[in-house]
Amino acid sequence: MSTDDNNQLEVLLKDLTTNDNAEKRREAAENLGEIKNPDVIEPLINALEDDNPQVRFAAAKALGKIGEPAIEPLVKILKNDEGNIRRYATLALKDIKSDIVVDQLVEALSDEDWSVRKFASKALGEIGSEAAVDPLIETLTDEDWGVRVAAVKALGDIGDERAIDPIKKARRAATGDKEFKKACNKALKKI
Repeated sequence: MSTDDNNQLEVLLKDLTTNDNAEKRREAAENLGEIKNPDVIEPLINALEDDNPQVRFAAAKALGKIGEPAIEPLVKILKNDEGNIRRYATLALKDIKSDIVVDQLVEALSDEDWSVRKFASKALGEIGSEAAVDPLIETLTDEDWGVRVAAVKALGDIGDERAIDPIKKARRAATGDKEFKKACNKALKKI
């Protein structure tokens, strides 16, 4: 790494960690993601707890761009931390296309926090791994409506025929829930 690169890295890290301006912190996170240097993982992980949601989002996206080196610390967050940071860790993991990530997101489908389950369902749909089909089918009976809808949409995105009958069953069970039935119909059309 050249001296100029080191200087740029130092400026970005300083902006990310100490700047009072949220826009500057967000820009720093985005730029650090473009550099893809594993040395910036820890500061980006810390930025997942920033006061500003746009900074948290940019940090998650940056970690996703860094890729495989960021998996372990993100998985650690999923297993040990609480609240918003876990949702953003799920968001970052989604952007890292790896079997390890799919396994971790499948595990997150049984998390006690409904929003983590919902984010994990969405992420698995976007990744499109067939390994997620059976766990997502189980999620069709989740106690949270948003999680169920996310699971149906994810199954539609993956497009595996194993999901047809379980989606039809979930649609039948959702008496009076027009929105859920609509999501089921859309998913079935995709498959």
